[in-house]
Amino acid sequence: MQPNQKSESMIDQIRETADFLKKKTGLSPEAGIVLGSGLGGLVDEIEVSHTIPYKEIPNFLKSTVEGHAGKFIFGKLGGKQVVAMQGRFHYYEGYPMQKVTFPIRVMKLLGVHTLFVSNAAGGLNPAFETGDLMIIRDHINHFPEHPLRGPNLDEFGTRFPEMSEVYCKKLIGKAKRIASENKIKFQTGVYIGSPGPTLETPAEYKMFRIWGADSTGMSTVPEVIVARHSGMRCFGISVITNLTEPSEMEKPTTHEEVQEVAGQAAKKMTVIFKSLIEEL
Repeated sequence: MQPNQKSESMIDQIRETADFLKKKTGLSPEAGIVLGSGLGGLVDEIEVSHTIPYKEIPNFLKSTVEGHAGKFIFGKLGGKQVVAMQGRFHYYEGYPMQKVTFPIRVMKLLGVHTLFVSNAAGGLNPAFETGDLMIIRDHINHFPEHPLRGPNLDEFGTRFPEMSEVYCKKLIGKAKRIASENKIKFQTGVYIGSPGPTLETPAEYKMFRIWGADSTGMSTVPEVIVARHSGMRCFGISVITNLTEPSEMEKPTTHEEVQEVAGQAAKKMTVIFKSLIEEL
């Protein structure tokens, strides 16, 4: 298959999926939400009109990770129409990047103009504490495959997208105000995304910190790159579920602990997301 044929095939799949969801729901959401490990509780705040398992959606993958329900949720949050991914796809599950980020392009065709992303992350900054919320101000892409590699999908964006403001400064400013008004402790920082599925070694944590990262995880970056390529505004929060300082690493981190801490912090994150969406 020639490169242009691959491009046309991908666009056809995106359109087919978006058309299926439009017919199924009759909705045109303004905001898209991607929920990370243990953070699916935000769905409880949505006035749900439609719940569609990924397995029923044409061209969709299935989420294989514990803590990711694998559903598209349509409804209202903060008075706005939203679509939420209760469970995302990851590169470490064996999926190619174009498939990992496929739902973001579908959201774009559904009408989404602002993407909200969340993740459970390891804290690299020594000032952070377990359970902190980190508003993402920038990211570092440490994945071995770029989600825009291959033929450019011209109807979504330019071949060489500009990335000087990946995360919307206006939304970040509003989020800081909302957090302060609600007495929610928050940090701001740089998130580094890497392939996984192994957690990082102490030496890798040190390397990431030297590079300027404040939190680390295995998601978010590919989705945000594709969203920015499509012209969406982006806002993201990392929930710091474990610390990576050498003094704090005597006890290994487990996925179950990550989910537990994320679940406890999800209520605070929900306040920020809901308020921001109200102000869109």
